[in-house]
Parts: sequence; C-alpha cells; structure tokens
Amino acid sequence: MSRTPRERTNLMGKRPGKIGRAGKDAPAVEPLNIVHGALPSREVILRFIADHPQKASKRELAKAFGLKGDSRVELKHLLQELEQEGMLQKSRKSLIRPGALPPVTVLDITTRDKDGDLIGRPAEWPEDQGVAPAVAIRQQSPAGRQGKGKAPVAGLGDRILAKIFPAVDRGGPAYTARIIKVIDRRRGASMGVFRTAPGGGGRLLPIERRGEEMVIDPDFTGGAADGDLVEIEIARLGRFGLPRAKVLSVVGSVGSEKAISMIAIHAHGIPHVFPPAVVAEAEAAKPATMSHREDWRDVPLITIDPADAKDHDDAVYAELDPSPDNPGGVIVTVAIADVSWYVRPNSPLDREALKRGNSVYFPDRVVPMLPERISNDLCSLKEGVDRPALAVRMSFSGEGRKIGHTFHRIMMKSAAKLSYQQAQAAIDGNPDDKTGPMLEPILKPLWHASEVMKRGRDRRQPLELDMPERKILLKPDGTVDRVFVPPRLDAHKLIEEMMIQANVAAAETLEKKRQALVYRIHDGPTLAKQEVLREFLATLGISLAKGGNVRANSFNGILAKAEGTAHQTMVNEMVLRSQSQAIYSPENIGHFGLNLMKYAHFTSPIRRYADLIVHRALVGSLGFGEGGITPDEEAALDDIAAEISTFERRAMAAERETIDRLIAHHLSTRVGEEFAGRVSGVTKSGLFIALPDYGADGFIPISTLGSDYFIYDEAHQALSGERTGLGYRLGDSVTVKLAEAIPLAGALRFEMLSEGREMPTAVRSFHKAGRRDRGPVRKKPGTRPPRGRR
Repeated sequence: MSRTPRERTNLMGKRPGKIGRAGKDAPAVEPLNIVHGALPSREVILRFIADHPQKASKRELAKAFGLKGDSRVELKHLLQELEQEGMLQKSRKSLIRPGALPPVTVLDITTRDKDGDLIGRPAEWPEDQGVAPAVAIRQQSPAGRQGKGKAPVAGLGDRILAKIFPAVDRGGPAYTARIIKVIDRRRGASMGVFRTAPGGGGRLLPIERRGEEMVIDPDFTGGAADGDLVEIEIARLGRFGLPRAKVLSVVGSVGSEKAISMIAIHAHGIPHVFPPAVVAEAEAAKPATMSHREDWRDVPLITIDPADAKDHDDAVYAELDPSPDNPGGVIVTVAIADVSWYVRPNSPLDREALKRGNSVYFPDRVVPMLPERISNDLCSLKEGVDRPALAVRMSFSGEGRKIGHTFHRIMMKSAAKLSYQQAQAAIDGNPDDKTGPMLEPILKPLWHASEVMKRGRDRRQPLELDMPERKILLKPDGTVDRVFVPPRLDAHKLIEEMMIQANVAAAETLEKKRQALVYRIHDGPTLAKQEVLREFLATLGISLAKGGNVRANSFNGILAKAEGTAHQTMVNEMVLRSQSQAIYSPENIGHFGLNLMKYAHFTSPIRRYADLIVHRALVGSLGFGEGGITPDEEAALDDIAAEISTFERRAMAAERETIDRLIAHHLSTRVGEEFAGRVSGVTKSGLFIALPDYGADGFIPISTLGSDYFIYDEAHQALSGERTGLGYRLGDSVTVKLAEAIPLAGALRFEMLSEGREMPTAVRSFHKAGRRDRGPVRKKPGTRPPRGRR
C-alpha cells in the first residue's frame, strides 16, 4: 500500500525535515521515517529512545508511532523483551538505554569547554559505569522559556536540576541540558587542608583520595592558618611541578578528629547552619491544638529507640483483635509525629527541609533536617507529654496477612520511652523497675503481634542479606575508641516490620484516594548485573536462573546455599552489588528488595522529607484539617523526588567518607604493622582489602602484588598469576601490612604478605584459552600506586 505525505512522518510525529531546537523541544536528529499505526522495529525503538529521552514512556512511544488497540499491546510486549535482554531499563517513569542519563537529573557544573560554555556531570553516578558523561549546559534567554517568566541562570560550581537531551554535535558532549532549577550555588570549589611552608605561602593537602597536593603562593593564602580547612580555586596548571591554587575562604580548623565530619559536610555542600528566618519560625511555633484530632492520650503507646536517641518520631502498641471474624488476629497501632502540622508548604522551615532532604548522621554529630525546637521538642513523642501524631491501626490475621487499616489524626501521650536493649531484656526475663509493670499489658502483646507479622514476612520473602553493620564508638576527644557490630535484637526486628507495614498502609491509602505521592521504589537488578552475578555463582557451583523475572526469594535461595560455607561473605557481597539503588519517585514500580508492590516512606518525617510529603498527602486526601499537600507540591513531585534521591546519596557518601577518615586517623600511627584482612573487591588495578576488626578498607595496587603476571578474571572475581597459578579471590582471608595512611583523604594502602592460593582449574584454563579476549593486566614496575577506591 502506498503512503501519502500525511502518513509518512519522522520519529517526532512531525513531517520530514521539521526539526526541534536543541535545549528547547528536542535536538536535531536525522529523521527515521515510519508508518503510523505500524509496530516499529526494535532498532527504531532503541534509536527513538536514545534520541528523544523526554518521550520515552510507553504512552509517549505509542503516541509517537500512532499505535492503538492491539498494536499498543504488542509494543508493551516488545518493550518488556528489550528490558529482559538488558537493552532498556526503567528510570522513574521513562525507559532509557543502560548507562544513559534519565530525562530529568541533577547535575554539578564542573568546568567550561574551549568556547566558554558550561559543562556539567551527574551529581551521582554509579562507579561501575565508569566516568560520568559530560553534559553541555544551554543557558536560556533572560526572558525565559517561550518568554514566560525569568529563566534560571547557573554558573560554575552550581548544582542544578536539568532536563536532558541528546547532543546534536556528536563531536562534543553526549548530552545537552536545559536548566529547570538551580538547587545550590557555588558548590564546585575544591577543598583541602592548608599547611604553612617556610618563607610564606603553603601547601594544600587533598581531602579526596584522587586529589593531589597544590602550592599556594604567599599572596594567595587568604589568611589561612596551619591546619585550616579551606576552599580554593586552581590558579595555574603547568606541565611541570605541582598545580598552584588560591584560597577563596577559610572553613575552619581541622586540628582535632571532632572536626573530621566538617570536611564531608563542606565537601558535599550539606547545609548545616539554619538561616535566622528558619530558626525564628521554629522558635515561634506553638503546641498543636485538638482541631480535627481524636484524643488517644489514654492509649499506652510506647517508643522503642536507640539508647542515645534524642528525637522519637514513632510509637507502637498492639492488642488481640476482639473481632470474632478474625480469630487469632492482632491489631497493631503505629503513631508517627505529626510534622506536617508545624512545617507548612513553602514556609522557611519547609524550604530549608527540602534543601537538606534528610538528616545526616556522623559518629560525632547529627546534621538535622529540622531545627531542634521541632525535631527534639515539639515533634518528639516524649514520655508523658501531649504530642500530635498521625496514627494507623492495622488488623492482621493469625497467619500474618494484613486484612485492613485505618488512619487517624490524633493527640497522644507516650506511656514510656524504652531503649531496644531495655525492651529486649524485659522480654528475655530481666525486666527493670520501669519495664516490669509494662511486661504483661504492653510488651508481651507487642512481641506476640511481632510473631504474627513474621508469618506474613516469611511468606512474602523479602531479600535477606547478611551484612552486619559496624558502628564506631568515639572517645571524649573525638578519636576512635573501638569498632563493633551491635547485636541484632528481636526488638529491632519488631520495630522494623511494624514500620514497613505502616509504610505499605500509607501507600495503599493514597493510591485508593487517587492522591499523588512520592513512592519509595526499588527496581530489580539489571540483566547486565544478573549476568555478572550468574557467571560468578557458576564458579561456586550455584545456579541463577536466566530471564527478567528474578524475584527477591531467588536470591534468598542463593544466600541459603552459601550459608555456613567459606563463600558466605563474598556471595552476600556479590548479591548486594547486583542490586539497584532504591530511590524516590511519583511513579510506582514496587520495591524489589522488600517484595512489595506498594511502598512509601511515612514513618520518619522528622528526618526525611519524603515522609513529610506523604504525611501532607494523607492529611489532604483524608480531610484531616490543616497542613495538607498543595497543588503546587503535587505538580512538583517529579522534581522533589529527583532532588531528595540525590540528597540521600549525598548523605550516604558523606557518612561513609567520614568513617573512612576517622579510621585512617585511628590507624595512621600504625603504619608498618600487620593486620588480618579480607579481599573485599577485585579489579584490573588491584585488590581492595577490608579489615573486619576496624571497619576499614584499603587498596593493594597490582604493581605491588609480586613478580608474576597477574590476570583479572571477572567471572571468578580473581587476580591470578599466569606463571604460578597462584592468586587472590574475593572473600579470601589474607595478612597485609599497612604501607600508607592518608587521614584527610580517608585512604589506606596495604602490602600483601600472604602467599596467593591455588586458583580453581577454571581460572587456569581460562588463562590459556582466553587471555587476549579478557584483557590481561600486567604489573607495571615503577608506577605510583593509585589512591582510588571502588
């Protein structure tokens, strides 16, 4: 059948030759002609998604190709096939090519190109995907997009939320971006610690593992004293000698370990000082009224938290279900501090909370999302004090199935503040004066309800990784006292499962009300990561089924097979590495790790902005009075989800780097000593070594492993010698010597003392058969060992 000019269109759904402008509607691309109403080929779909990421949802694809009826169903199946084959992956509500940037993302503007145009890179980028792609920032005219309003203008060092387009000029950056919003100004200046030099001036010591020292001339010290943490800009780069820098500002002294967390705070641009307007609003806040509230002050809700907790945002209570229709059932009540009453949309408190995204926890301090007047006082569910809350009452059958729930806006009075250890001791037969009277009426019903809920959890089979979390205990002077693994108590599991079920109830209620919200989503592992894991497990004789329908319990079976074996730790680590990053999104794809279809964060509004949004959505949709979500917030949920997901990763990185620096300080006086370690990572460049007794990890460059010719085998996660057949594999126990410690950068470098072990037969035969295909790595004598890490 012949095609008329009207039927013949390009990928944008326009007539041939009509091209959108880059940075506005879409980049100019070579059009691919299609027939409307006909299912396109796989190649055409992949090209369309690569060239037009802003139109890569299933709905937009069907619209672009003019598909209706059965053709839309065929498109859905084709997209599912491409996902299963690893050719596409989900990103929020769109589809993207693996390794591609999502349509909207957060960028840090890091440099300029030769023409002076700004260049940015993703604020967060998985290390296993290599170097983050460069993005050319297109500034708009002052009149704004299409002449509507003032366009946001960004500069070097700013962090922005941007809409991403594929680049027109294939010789430059792969993407261009249009600025949606400037999130943070001037966060790109480099940082380091200033050390004075004889005769004036000084040196800048890096605080990043890949950093290098710089020279600071006497005229450019900016008044910095020895040991000050400073912000600098590079004054000159030359072919010879160290770079030269200029001090822009003095952050403060890092003379004691107590100041180490400040390095991460400033390096990551974490807001840590509340503006006067925010403090004033918090101090002026009055206790909540009984308006639109039920009086639950007689319900014996209790808080169970860490012994040193200063804010208490959740309380629990349980009882047997008196309904004859639910024999053996229980009713579990979870009450959460009503932060939405105090933090109203677009107020100074709200804007600052969104800017922070979440509280950040360091061994020596907490950077809270909300001022103490709110977080530790008015919204903390203190014992014996009236406090506003949102509560959910959940009914569970005797088999642990949730059969119903209701939400309430209440005024409560906590009956007791207990620590995990205190509550557990009472259940274990050692009650104290406080828990003794509570044992029968409150604590035992809670533990019984927890046992009932566990039956439902066991049936659901969430991912059960065994990765102990180490804690650092500091001395009064801020130095490390010891590193330990706190015991995992039944009290922890009780609170965890009750909070999970409350989060599920929040998501279910808001969906039923057709209320927009921010979900907590966790995608399944990509096909590429599954394949890496499958190859590794095959070397241990453990199988992982192929295909895109892997579930959490599939990994639990693998973990069960490895339990009690020498491979248990490395199997847990490899399964963890295969998982995707959980994020926030207004589009729901479920939570893979928890094996839940509907999940939203509701239980920690004091320390997470996502939970505050969910509280407002519940207040608004259930008619609970003041403090509900606004239309402007609903319209901005895409941007809010992107920002708070980035801020969460920022907090995690800052917390991890602070612990690394503290441990490096702790071990810096022990250079030359021997330690028992474990191979925690294998790369072409060398081995990562973890010291389990210290919660530390460091690097052994391949150039220092020995005189043999070492080959990297990704499938076996091993480096092995071609001549001797001896090598090292993920999970191996080894003895190492600490060769170098760089406290400010949190970096440790080790030397291997253990002889390599005989590698599996499969590894040695691999050397003979496939060396050229897998890229052997040779030792390079004389090279400076890298200071990088995973």
